[in-house]
Amino acid sequence: MDRVRICRFDQVIAEHERCWDEGQVCLEPLHYLPLLERKPGGLDHGLPFVDWELPACFELLRARLQAARPGGEGTREYIGVLRLLESHPLPQLQAAVEKALACQALTRDCVVQFLLPPEEWCQTTFRLEGREHLRQVQVATTAVGDYEQLLAGGGAA
Repeated sequence: MDRVRICRFDQVIAEHERCWDEGQVCLEPLHYLPLLERKPGGLDHGLPFVDWELPACFELLRARLQAARPGGEGTREYIGVLRLLESHPLPQLQAAVEKALACQALTRDCVVQFLLPPEEWCQTTFRLEGREHLRQVQVATTAVGDYEQLLAGGGAA
């Protein structure tokens, strides 16, 4: 068997390539991402991340985040972006990071927006299904004449 699977009951919680050489250690960086939130220095000094090669856009994002948010906050935001690899494949996250960099949207939350599937806007209709809390909202209609009063009173330029 070329792979090692770690299971909890019937669920596979980790899987990586088996190391066959004596003294060889195989570390999967994705398994250690949650630890980085408690120990962000591990990103630069932790053994699982030493030889981790990510596309160049990730290093650029990290540099910009660290410049914009000194004192470790930029690194923490970057770790949040890396944690997205736990639920999204690298090519998909890479594309999202590249889009975020292109429009200077330098937060994890902005990168997440580029991971969402695009909607067909020309055919999008707002529906209340799944939004039961909005059924109670009452919006009063506005008479266009109300705006004319604002103009007459000098309320708008």
